[in-house]
Amino acid sequence: MGRTDETVLFRDDFKGFAIGEFPYDRDHSATGEYHYVTEAGFHGAWYDPVCNYTWNGSGPSWIITEWQGRHFMESQRIEKNRPHRTFPTLETGSPFWKHCTVSVRLQRLSTKGMAGVVFSARDSIDCLVLSLEGPKNGPAAGPDGEADYRIRLAYRHKEEVQALAETRFAQDCDTEYLLTAECGDGIVSCYVGGVKLLECRTELADREGRVGITADCPARFTDFEVRTEPENAADIEASKAVAAAREAEVMRQHPKMKLWKTIDLQNFGTSRQVRFGHLTGGDKWYAVFAQIQKRVNRDAYGFISCLTAIDLDGNILWQLGEPSENSRTIGKVSADMPFQVYDIDGDGIDEVICGRNFEIQILDGRTGEVRKSAKMPVSDDDDASLIGVPYNIYAFDRINPDGIRICNFRGLDKPADILVKDRYCRVYALDSDLNLMWKYRSPKNTGHCPMPVDVNGDGKDELLVGYTLLDPQGKELWTYPITDDHTDEIVAGKFRGDGKGYFACVSGTQGFFIGDMHGNIVARDMIGHAQRVSVANYCPDRPGYEIVVSNFWGHASVIYLYDADGNEIWEMENTMNGNILAPVNWDGNGSELILTNADAAHGGLINGDGVRAVAFPDDGHPDMCVEAIDLTGDERDELITWDYHKMYIYTQEDNPRPQHYHPVKFPNYNASNYRGEYSYPDSSLLEFKEEV
Repeated sequence: MGRTDETVLFRDDFKGFAIGEFPYDRDHSATGEYHYVTEAGFHGAWYDPVCNYTWNGSGPSWIITEWQGRHFMESQRIEKNRPHRTFPTLETGSPFWKHCTVSVRLQRLSTKGMAGVVFSARDSIDCLVLSLEGPKNGPAAGPDGEADYRIRLAYRHKEEVQALAETRFAQDCDTEYLLTAECGDGIVSCYVGGVKLLECRTELADREGRVGITADCPARFTDFEVRTEPENAADIEASKAVAAAREAEVMRQHPKMKLWKTIDLQNFGTSRQVRFGHLTGGDKWYAVFAQIQKRVNRDAYGFISCLTAIDLDGNILWQLGEPSENSRTIGKVSADMPFQVYDIDGDGIDEVICGRNFEIQILDGRTGEVRKSAKMPVSDDDDASLIGVPYNIYAFDRINPDGIRICNFRGLDKPADILVKDRYCRVYALDSDLNLMWKYRSPKNTGHCPMPVDVNGDGKDELLVGYTLLDPQGKELWTYPITDDHTDEIVAGKFRGDGKGYFACVSGTQGFFIGDMHGNIVARDMIGHAQRVSVANYCPDRPGYEIVVSNFWGHASVIYLYDADGNEIWEMENTMNGNILAPVNWDGNGSELILTNADAAHGGLINGDGVRAVAFPDDGHPDMCVEAIDLTGDERDELITWDYHKMYIYTQEDNPRPQHYHPVKFPNYNASNYRGEYSYPDSSLLEFKEEV
């Protein structure tokens, strides 16, 4: 088993960790869906890719323990099938490691599940696993009456697990097992205590990838080691050098970032609850910050406590409400807040349309003065009929607005209707005078970001709300054949090249799918919890458009690129959350880059090959939030980063520069944390004439 002159790539007995908890999100919140957050504490060389809101209140996934002077990394998770199939995992290593021998000493504190090593991992749900498995069909299910314990080599990919080789292997909770997987020349050899028990010929044995430990029941690990032959270690270093040179060459092809503005947010800072618009008319940009508070249950009833409008030099134009510096409770929310910046009356000056104190208000953009207001509708439905209501009781007599969209249900020259939604069940259509036009209570979860789109070309918007398309009067036209979970983001367009309209949707545990505008699903990929989506020309050397998707709950930080028909091109794990995936017109040449997050070391913009093309400077900028929007007027996008205290705005080092490419993008007046984004060369890709 291996050579005596092998090179040790990595070794950890966990002595570098203090006794206690491996860092984790104590809220088990959705913040990392669109914020870049790193949990405080010592991570060592390890990364935890698994998050789960169902673990709220249950503590960490991993703890560091000690016995007789030895340290152990100990798994804690028992529940692993909600919200979908999840495999608690800790990863380490390099994506370039290959032909390695991975070993760990493992004691099973419970035999009611699996525990083992991960290797050849492109990501946490695309990997090989050597595991000790609990009784297959109960404690005494073997033909000889003995418990049918197993050792298994498996390939995990997305929601599927394929057993490549397995055999019975007696085990108990008291013994420490030395588990070893050896990869090379198309063969994986598996050992326990130096005895070979399994061997499998598979091309997966020769691929590159990270390594790690995994368990779905209490187990303790120590003496983790990765070795390889010296000549292969040299090849790994050469591969790293080639990748670094490739990234450097790609970066030389794009303008670097140049800091354009820094803004002190004083005491009115917030998370991703910022809108941009022209509050005084003309071309001058302003930003509106919404601080929020939570009511009753987590993010179910967030409300705006303070609105602050500033120019891009940080001067306050107006402020409503009382700002707070308590960022832990003011501003941190994993939901949309009900406010948009839009010229709803057509006078050339943007208004702020918002929900405050159970009212919908239209504010003068110049002063913040309330120009129109109306009480939110009364919650007059049977609470038992409502979807997503904590404790099965709607907390208030009036609707607490969860988000606002600007629509055109009446077929006017420009959109002037206001769609207001509650958290997950009801939507209300108002005209520009705040009169209620119609209400829809959905039998399926509405999701976060209903999509107004004129499907049949009659000048009036239909509305895709969750899985269901409504006509301009709020009547159901059709629904996709999906009942569970909810749609987080939607992109519409004629992106498949056949002249027809489609929706690209990410719908949590229901995966990523492409549906036509008649209620039929034409492509689908069950990737775990699908979270974000955008469509653009990310690969200029390929025909048509590409679709980029990420996941979150369960196995976060995995990014997938698909062609316009939903065929996967590649997948990668960037070991970071907060991947925005917005298309960025950085070069002005018709090819878009993909925004991940604002981390200086690893974030920035990647190209359609998954290679970092533009990096953020290491200048102390905030990295919690990031957004792409054209602010300087040369038609290329700027990048805005901020946290609760400061905001930085970056442009291209060659700005300004004359532009000939002016893409059509998701409108700023319908900003949302859950907007599926697109970048098309012209509006023709959004002009539909589908029969409904």
